[in-house]
Amino acid sequence: MADLAVHLGGHHRSFDEVLALVQRAEALGYRAAYVDGDVSVVPSRGDGPVLDGWTATVALLARTSRIEIGSIRLVHQWNAARLAQAVSTAECVAPGRLRFLASIGGQPADRRFGFALPRASERIAWLDEWLAALRRLWAGERVTVHGRYVTLDEALVRPLPRGGRMPIEVGGAGARLLEVVARHADRWDLNVPPVARLVRKATSQLAAACQAVGRDPASIGRSMWLFARPGRPAGDASLAAEFRRWHAWFGSLPDADLGEAILAGPAPACRARIAEIRGDLGIDLPVLDLAGLPHREAETALADLAAA
Repeated sequence: MADLAVHLGGHHRSFDEVLALVQRAEALGYRAAYVDGDVSVVPSRGDGPVLDGWTATVALLARTSRIEIGSIRLVHQWNAARLAQAVSTAECVAPGRLRFLASIGGQPADRRFGFALPRASERIAWLDEWLAALRRLWAGERVTVHGRYVTLDEALVRPLPRGGRMPIEVGGAGARLLEVVARHADRWDLNVPPVARLVRKATSQLAAACQAVGRDPASIGRSMWLFARPGRPAGDASLAAEFRRWHAWFGSLPDADLGEAILAGPAPACRARIAEIRGDLGIDLPVLDLAGLPHREAETALADLAAA
């Protein structure tokens, strides 16, 4: 099994397309596949299909046999006990194959669905309370919490995940959010592109946060999504527009950094670049982001990069 994952996206594909690509990734030996999660609407992606992330995740777990499946859960869209129960149930469906990834979100369009979207600092504090409650619920405790954001009265979750815990992945960058990573995460999804200066800054912030809580930062796994267009010329002018569309949350990234941020060129060169990212940036699980690629191109990319 390769320590390589893929993000296929569900905001422009039908479920049948997503399923076919996930099954192909499984056959090729990919460790994990991620699909779009709790983001209700990403305006830059247009009016294509928007698959519900949790439904798609559980359906993919049921239709595969080995590959791990993940999609992001956003703190403002889930009650902690309800989420703990849903995750524990999914763990029964496919033991050891659900990747639990969480963060704070930030799409203003979520308000269309009636979700509260307080400012980022509040969502970070909410995530801190929420993850602490999830840990206790998965450990089998009867949990009463009257926090600022999480309120539970003798909440109890059954069944429990194996060993009374679920590995927690937290996506994010910035000093405040990395304090939450240091306290709660088994894995850090960096949420920065593979630009060395940005990774060094985020890594330094995590090290400081870990020092404050007495934790070794090396105990936290590291994942990074790589906007991948293998086979396309690295200097193709259209790549910048595609990156801006499909990675809209990196809108402040200067054009001068796009060459470092985008994985493109011949497949051997892309595989070599992935090896550099593993070694130089300390990423143990690169995630190839194929969102936006037509189905056949995505199939080709999966095959071309499977050995990276």
